[in-house]
Amino acid sequence: MADSPPPTRAATAAKIAANPSGYKVCEGCDSIVGSGAALCPNCHSYRFDAAPQRVVAQARILGSREQTSVTADDLG
Repeated sequence: MADSPPPTRAATAAKIAANPSGYKVCEGCDSIVGSGAALCPNCHSYRFDAAPQRVVAQARILGSREQTSVTADDLG
């Protein structure tokens, strides 16, 4: 069985924007993480902005551009 292609950044951003209460924005690196995260997996910050309007705005920004940060998946 073939692996399905990864979702596009725009599709992921749309999913996040549709359910902003499930996410929060890292105040250290502006990554979007799940609402249950205690530390950002990218920069290890522990400060987050969980305001729905901030999550939606950041999702739109990140979904409209190419990835510029290195994530744990990139290193594996």
